Amino acid sequence: MAENLKPRSHVITDGPDRAPTRAMLKAVGFTDDDLARPIVGVANTWIEIGPCNFHLRQLAAKVKEGIRAAGATPMEFNTVSISDGISMGAEGMKCSLISREVIADSIELVARGNHFDALVCLSGCDKTNPGVVMALARLNIPGLALYGGSIAPGHLGDRDLTIQDVFEAVGAYSSGRIKEEQFKSVENTACPGAGACGGQFTANTMSTVMEFLGISPMGSNGIPATAAEKDEAAFNAGKLVVELLRRDLRPSQILTRKSIENAIASVAATGGSTNAVLHLLAIAREAGIELNIDDFDRISARTPLIADLKPGGRFVANDLYKAGGIQLVAQRLMEAGLIHGDTLTVTGKTIKEAAQDVKESFGQEVVRPMVNPLKPTGGLVILKGNLAPEGCVVKVAGHERLIHKGPARVFDREEDAFAAVQKGQIKAEDVVVIRYEGPKGGPGMREMLGVTAALVGAGLGDSVALLTDGRFSGATHGLMAGHVAPEAAQGGPIAALRDGDTIVFDIAARRLDVHIAEEEMNARLRQWKPPAPRYTSGVMAKYAKLVSSASEGAVTL
Repeated sequence: MAENLKPRSHVITDGPDRAPTRAMLKAVGFTDDDLARPIVGVANTWIEIGPCNFHLRQLAAKVKEGIRAAGATPMEFNTVSISDGISMGAEGMKCSLISREVIADSIELVARGNHFDALVCLSGCDKTNPGVVMALARLNIPGLALYGGSIAPGHLGDRDLTIQDVFEAVGAYSSGRIKEEQFKSVENTACPGAGACGGQFTANTMSTVMEFLGISPMGSNGIPATAAEKDEAAFNAGKLVVELLRRDLRPSQILTRKSIENAIASVAATGGSTNAVLHLLAIAREAGIELNIDDFDRISARTPLIADLKPGGRFVANDLYKAGGIQLVAQRLMEAGLIHGDTLTVTGKTIKEAAQDVKESFGQEVVRPMVNPLKPTGGLVILKGNLAPEGCVVKVAGHERLIHKGPARVFDREEDAFAAVQKGQIKAEDVVVIRYEGPKGGPGMREMLGVTAALVGAGLGDSVALLTDGRFSGATHGLMAGHVAPEAAQGGPIAALRDGDTIVFDIAARRLDVHIAEEEMNARLRQWKPPAPRYTSGVMAKYAKLVSSASEGAVTL
């Protein structure tokens, strides 16, 4: 047990010389008794722009109640968030991945600047989840993360809807496959209230990752956003962080190579988002843990896909919670020897012990037994080849097509590709190439859900492939290769592609190639000139100068 429960905050609260600090804090309501207790930061990612983080003010209040009940003083602060679902397909989507770094930076700055003794981070959407974990790893003070939970599914007739259905309805409406009335009904019913997107898209994938890493209390993240139990989980998280402080249990003891391997297995087993590759590479870097892109393919290859979740499957996150939750997935993987059971979690239990607490619902169909998986291997595949020497990421969960050969249709920005889909210019067998959308080239590595969903909505999901140096939403499905590296803006081979070049996806061989001679490729690249930067000032320009390759997590160096 740590004897000094104010190991950091005493620097600004104790002694006659700190009277000015105390005076400032008393001005906003803190008392001498408050300042005599340990100070726990509550990093909130609340915004009123979109449902994912909208309810986090309420959760923060419960967290603070728990902190006070445990004998410490909470100090809440906020950081930024960009909603992927709102900005998708627009220029603003370039801000999303950049926000991950800003979130981590801002939490680090506020926590260091105010000498917090411990930290609770509340997150709710795609980039706030990895952003808060990155901050906890950097700071390495006692702390934990709590995810706000998933939105309830919308209902249209007997269908459960998610935001994925709205994006795909755009393509269906544009191609005349559905009428305007049906289109509007999907829009109006898909998102019924607060919470993050309902499938095993990026937000819920990273929620799963946070529990498997051990940085979130197992069983807490999967509670739906509007469930009454979420308030209790928030209160308990507040109490728990003070216990972490007493024990001086830090993220460096929890975020280990083994726990990251567990997290990768959880993504593979649940058909999770390809964005987990970027985010886990970034978290590993912050924690000083060696990890490379090939580790994802190795772990996924030995991990069966057992969770039948959207976008490739039938069920949503709330169904998983009712079935037994993330703990049920952990139990299955533990029993099969596919995760390390001795890794520590913030509750003080090992992941093996935490997984034993599961209550599986009778007759549930969301999580398969290991003897009857949806697929014998996981959803993540890393391809390399003459188009992706550093690698690219493909999610194979939810479709069976393992090879595709077709002519390139090359676009230098997402909007042009989307327009071509809308106009019916993309045909079966085509390979849509969207380049100059990478970490530097975008900058910000936009997700391509607008294009991929439009292709599915137009009935081309099973006959067209797509590759990009940008990213994909967790809601994307179909034969899509993202994170192609090196990116076009860095002179990667994708920059040399021309309309009509024959491109081959070979999932079994782990290859992504263009059928042109090496001499021709080299000649084209010698003629290539880097494009002018799209931004010359501000945060976008700064990010473009500092960001690393997608194969390294697109972190700012």
